[in-house]
Amino acid sequence: YKNTEAKIIAQRPELATIWKDIEEIEAPVVQPIEQPEELSLTLLPFQRYGVGWMIQQEAMASFNGGILADEMGMGKTIQTIALLLSDKKKPNLVVAPTVAIIQWRNEISKHTNNALSVYVFHGPVRSKDVNEIKKYDVVLTTYSVIETAFRRQEQGLKRKDEDGEYMIVKEKSILHRIKWHRIILDEAHNIKDRSSNTARAAFNLNGKYKWSLTGTPLQNRVGELYSLIRFMRADPFAYYYCKLCPCKELSWKFSNKKECDSCHHTPMSHACWWNNEVLKPIQTHGYTGDGRIALKKLRMLLDRIMLRRTKIECADDLGLPPRTVIVRRDVFSEEEEDVYNSLYSDVSRTFTTYVEDDSVLNNYANIFELLMKMRQCADHPDLVTKKSTDNRQLMCMLCNDLSEDPITAICKHVFCRECCVKYYDSFDDSIGNKPRCPSCYAEFNIDLSQPSLDAGTGSNANYTKSSIVNRINMDNWRSSTKIEALVEELSNLRREDKTIKSIVFSQFVSFLDLVYWRLSRAGFECIRLDGTMSPTQRDAAIQHFSTKPTVTVFLISLKAGGVALNLTEASRVFICDPWWNPAMDRIHRLGQHRPIRITRLIIENSIESRIVQLQEKKTALANSTVGKKKIFFIIII
Repeated sequence: YKNTEAKIIAQRPELATIWKDIEEIEAPVVQPIEQPEELSLTLLPFQRYGVGWMIQQEAMASFNGGILADEMGMGKTIQTIALLLSDKKKPNLVVAPTVAIIQWRNEISKHTNNALSVYVFHGPVRSKDVNEIKKYDVVLTTYSVIETAFRRQEQGLKRKDEDGEYMIVKEKSILHRIKWHRIILDEAHNIKDRSSNTARAAFNLNGKYKWSLTGTPLQNRVGELYSLIRFMRADPFAYYYCKLCPCKELSWKFSNKKECDSCHHTPMSHACWWNNEVLKPIQTHGYTGDGRIALKKLRMLLDRIMLRRTKIECADDLGLPPRTVIVRRDVFSEEEEDVYNSLYSDVSRTFTTYVEDDSVLNNYANIFELLMKMRQCADHPDLVTKKSTDNRQLMCMLCNDLSEDPITAICKHVFCRECCVKYYDSFDDSIGNKPRCPSCYAEFNIDLSQPSLDAGTGSNANYTKSSIVNRINMDNWRSSTKIEALVEELSNLRREDKTIKSIVFSQFVSFLDLVYWRLSRAGFECIRLDGTMSPTQRDAAIQHFSTKPTVTVFLISLKAGGVALNLTEASRVFICDPWWNPAMDRIHRLGQHRPIRITRLIIENSIESRIVQLQEKKTALANSTVGKKKIFFIIII
């Protein structure tokens, strides 16, 4: 990478001092804004500072935007709405997950006294008139919509020419034709895979100012940050440079795969400035030598484009109640231990075979599946031994459970959307390690932003026809150590205070079915939320839990509760299986007044205790201080 740097600088001498130039830029003094007259919700001091910082970023010619990375539950949405009110030039585009669109519309309507006009560009009926869309202050759309629009524009449309012959006509989608005043990506980590269609669709949106909102700007690898840099078109970090001429491009353009469309040099003659200056040194040297220098450069850059505050830093402003995290550790019953040990022996033998055959990487998907079975067994052995054999069901090939928010790969196999994200995250593309389908072993090629196969078909019925409860003779059914631990915790809580509401999180839908059955027989009134429910059904379930005093337990799939969920009515959380998702932040946020207690249920001497150790290690790595503003992020090389 040093030779590459020298060759690029020879063609672009201005890059020789780029890091020194950035270091010498004095950070402007941020002036917190006054409370906007048109905003009915009173901003907290740190939020007024945040909006002032955003205004300052837009005034600077260097980046024209940035990354607002406050922790979840600190009001990134309301700060952005205040920014929109501070400069009401139109149109502004907000791209968010589907489940967050309703929340954005409601927040704008509730807090701006109709000062901002809103158009929801989603669903079957959408305007095709550019001028009509440009009349609105804010246009709300989803990642799925922009991805579909971009894919169609890239593929082109078949049209007849004057001679009646078909030809392919390529034209920009309506969203990509508009020059937006401001583009805002909510939950911006959705574009972390720079090569995905969703990321490319976001990159190709045209706007004056660009903002990324995310509580997790970097989850696993430094390379994920590039997508946010590329979206901003930050110069020179987002660009590719030629080592043989002054060619400079935002993306690879090698139509014939042999030479650059602009300068006609080979792909090997081009390099991304970000990869060369930041990513490769850290991957090669870690935190020593050139890796440490690259990390310093990264800190320097993030200081200029990212603002992150934590709840601890802003505790005085937030006034949040205390949060206590408890780890409850139980051991298997004798019967459960026999089943688990038998499964563990099978997994060990299989893995040993892969090692001896030198085929571990080729069987990565199988290993992922085996580990998932061990996790299910720690919840309840029936999740493994009573697995459905009905091929008509949409079963995820990764988690071996009824698929939530199911999507299909190119090879036609079905997976949970969230399982795919986690599976992708476990691979390092930089070393050529590519994921493969666990069923057919074809290259794992899947569009993460495609519509769900059964979108809107879910409900809050007790059990679906495919439920594990309908595959088991429940008259002779035995509970598990973990379920009984949960029942004990909730029963003790009910004796203390019947008004306290609790949320129970699990990754597995089948486990939630068993929990629902057991809690119902223990006298608890429950409601549930999973990935098969439409946004409207989600809202109805949340409202029911929030407004009905007798409903004290909310069962939520971790895959479905990942975004746009505000559950401050609850003050107790039970996490039934280890998961990276910050589920506890769903209740520990603005609007919460009761002390929070989170209980993590862990089975000792199982895969769960090992996962907890890895999580603790990852958290230690995550708490790296970047710059003077204590920007925390996760670096896994």
